[in-house]
Amino acid sequence: MLGEYGEIDKYGVIGYPISHSRSPVIHRLFALQTGHPIQYDLYKVAPFELATCIRMYQTQGIKGLNVTVPHKSKVAELVDHLSDRAAKAGAVNTLVIKHDEIYGDNTDGSGLVQDLVHNLQLHVKGCNILILGAGGATRGILHPLLGLQPARIMIANRTIEKAQALVEAAPEGAAVAAVAACRFDDVPTDRPWHLVINATSAGLKGQAPPYPAAAINSETICYDLSYGLTPTPFSLWAHEHGAGKSVMGWGMLVEQAADSFEIWRGVRPNTASVLKQLKISAT
Repeated sequence: MLGEYGEIDKYGVIGYPISHSRSPVIHRLFALQTGHPIQYDLYKVAPFELATCIRMYQTQGIKGLNVTVPHKSKVAELVDHLSDRAAKAGAVNTLVIKHDEIYGDNTDGSGLVQDLVHNLQLHVKGCNILILGAGGATRGILHPLLGLQPARIMIANRTIEKAQALVEAAPEGAAVAAVAACRFDDVPTDRPWHLVINATSAGLKGQAPPYPAAAINSETICYDLSYGLTPTPFSLWAHEHGAGKSVMGWGMLVEQAADSFEIWRGVRPNTASVLKQLKISAT
């Protein structure tokens, strides 16, 4: 299971900030479970350093990288090849690095779907979904969510232009949900939102995006793509305003990591035990 020259294969995650990431813990558990001895590190990379650092890691023999805020969209422009789902998303969260080329994929959407459908056992078909934020995270989850056949998806953002761009890139067809865009302060409240997904990076800054309390009720499930050892600002906000359930993104984090691990190593770890350990450590 060692690398080409008897060394442990190196992987990691790049982002800015990055110290909060639990990915090293997750991949360490995956390595123990599967018998694949890998090294997985945090790499703090500022936006202006991104292109230089990725090529530098390539020369250093790093085999793969996860990509987090704020680099997912920009990395998609820097790789040599994109998977179909990464191309549709216009965002990358997984890199496979070889000496002569870099391949970009996106496991965010599959990770979220796995968590919603299998871990949380939610019935998304026919639901009204509100997504807060129009950045790389939303790009990664939009197409997979549409595959679950919700009735309606609204993308709310501080600026309407970014949200509208995602709407225009969404697939069309009779079996596809209606997708629309609005500003945070213009979220419609004429019908209930069954699932509200916070895809902004506000939680990393200790903030919650502006959101009308009238748009949620006791049957609304609020899902924060962010996670923490204590409830995120969005999770606290959801509880305070009467959401039926508030969930942090631990499940998505583990599921998308397992998909990345499978891309790199050819085996998908069992996520249930890892998720259980993370939730215990987070309580």
